Amino acid sequence: MPSITFAYYCSGHGYGHATRVSALASHLLRLPEPDRPAVYIVSSAPKHVFADSILLGARYRNANIDPVIVQPLAYRVDRQRSVAVLKSFLEKKDAILEAEVEWLREIIHADCVLSDAAFLGCLAANAARIPSILVTNFTFDSVYSYLSTTLIDTPASLKDTAHSHFEALVPDIPVPLAELAPLVEHIHAGYRCADLLLRLPGYIPIPSFATTPPLPSSEWVDPLTNRFRADIFASLDNPPTAFTLYPPIQYHGALRKKSLPRQIIPIPLLVRSPSPSVYSPIGRSQFLQSIGIPPHHHNPDSTKILIVSFGGQVFRRPSRSGSPTPSRRISRELSPVRRPVSPPNFRTARGILPSPPSSAKSSGFPHLQIPPGPPSPSEHDVFKAPRLATTSHLWIPGAPPAVKPLPTPISPTRSPTLELQTKTIPPTPDQSGSTYDRAYFDFEREEEEDSSPKLEDLPRLLPDSSWIAIVCGVSKEQWNLDADGGESDLPEGFFVAPRDVYMPNLTAVGDVLLGKLGYGTVAECVDSSTPFVYVSRPLFIEEHGLRRLLDHDGTGVELSRDSYEAGDWAGAIETACMQGQGAKEAKRKDDAAGVGQKREEEGERLARMIIRWTEKRGSGDCA
Repeated sequence: MPSITFAYYCSGHGYGHATRVSALASHLLRLPEPDRPAVYIVSSAPKHVFADSILLGARYRNANIDPVIVQPLAYRVDRQRSVAVLKSFLEKKDAILEAEVEWLREIIHADCVLSDAAFLGCLAANAARIPSILVTNFTFDSVYSYLSTTLIDTPASLKDTAHSHFEALVPDIPVPLAELAPLVEHIHAGYRCADLLLRLPGYIPIPSFATTPPLPSSEWVDPLTNRFRADIFASLDNPPTAFTLYPPIQYHGALRKKSLPRQIIPIPLLVRSPSPSVYSPIGRSQFLQSIGIPPHHHNPDSTKILIVSFGGQVFRRPSRSGSPTPSRRISRELSPVRRPVSPPNFRTARGILPSPPSSAKSSGFPHLQIPPGPPSPSEHDVFKAPRLATTSHLWIPGAPPAVKPLPTPISPTRSPTLELQTKTIPPTPDQSGSTYDRAYFDFEREEEEDSSPKLEDLPRLLPDSSWIAIVCGVSKEQWNLDADGGESDLPEGFFVAPRDVYMPNLTAVGDVLLGKLGYGTVAECVDSSTPFVYVSRPLFIEEHGLRRLLDHDGTGVELSRDSYEAGDWAGAIETACMQGQGAKEAKRKDDAAGVGQKREEEGERLARMIIRWTEKRGSGDCA
């Protein structure tokens, strides 16, 4: 029998929470007997997300244990619908809490609760009179509080019809602080019940532990620059002992008070590591071949790889019984172009379309019922296209359509001839003409010469033909549209990753990754020294900590939304590759030699520390 039983509550919001929960659970379950604990994972995220730790013995229970922020796109937030989700969850909170307390005390006899940003897990632990550990880099009281910011998340231009539809559907309107504050207090009070904060890299202030800075989090950020104020940045550099912490919340009905103070302990990056073999030339080639990349693209000296990932990955390792499904290219012969569906209650040629009923699909997980509220489409509603590419656009899963520019040049200095449309310059007037006339026409000629587009200034997806791109997160619908030998609308050099590709391996072989700014992707890029070109999520306050992590430990280059959607990626890719090339080459060399594998050692030390803390807490506090 395991000596300790952990219940690990994982927020259902996103890739980062799930991957790091699975990583820490795996570290705990790799401990030898008698230290090896029992681990129960509780989340609304699908079971397959935690496949790594389940293979090692973790048990999984699906439960709706936290609200989620509603994201119509990978880098957009629907504030009104997010608040509606929070209100609906809080109405059911007491009933959910009662069920969780009974499960902790009577069913699994838990000794401690671990929680990755799920405030209800900390509440349940306190009610069950067992200690709880918060493992995170941010908390959702800060996230929801930030929905009151006066920063308006509106693109600079709306030239594309699809984008215009999206803006009409989801106007970005700040939520009044008076409405948010009492709702956020429920979340904040839950986190206050945690006894220990294991603070991950990429952190921002955790207002339920340190007394400063207080909520609302909108006051942490300068709305003119969308950056933390100088004093907030300065506070992040302080050691944990410099903060004044809130006192512990006592167990309800306990005979004795908690005798141990609350703590903040910084911990290393929690991340799934790539297979060591992927850093060797043979292992790299075998991995790329297993996902369908042609052999002539396997040599890192002649081919550079861009990974394009805005979410939607399936978190499974490649099958042990055989090779994973190879990558595919989508055929243009299979179906006509499907344009974005009309927004709810928008007039079409056939009349007015009714608003679709609210459904659980809006949240991304079928177990979270989204309450009725203001219409808020998902990316599948607004930008639904069954193919990854049309003749004019790329439809990367989780992101808005990006324009397909002219073909990538053959090399940075040798490019195909382009026919450029220019104005006709009137003939130079007769010398007898007035000085005014000569000045006018000379000015026009100079303006025309200056305004002629230069090839290097034209939008490019990839820097040159030595680059290929691998797109992740395709839907089953998009995947099934492939036809062997069919002609593809994907740009030359673009490939589609299998849905079950193991992302740490793919990130490791990549030279640059393009995606949204989230913990899971940032952590895997930092771990593999892969430069990251990111599109900002300005309404997610967590991103301020992630930018800081990239600045300190990785390579990050921001790509504006306008540039992403215009298909003008190449400049940022080149910059990121140049800035991070030295670290990437050193990482590949070290790991190929077997000297770069440190995550397992860090994970084992962390797991043993958690075991010791739990044992000490159990003997030092009354439950």
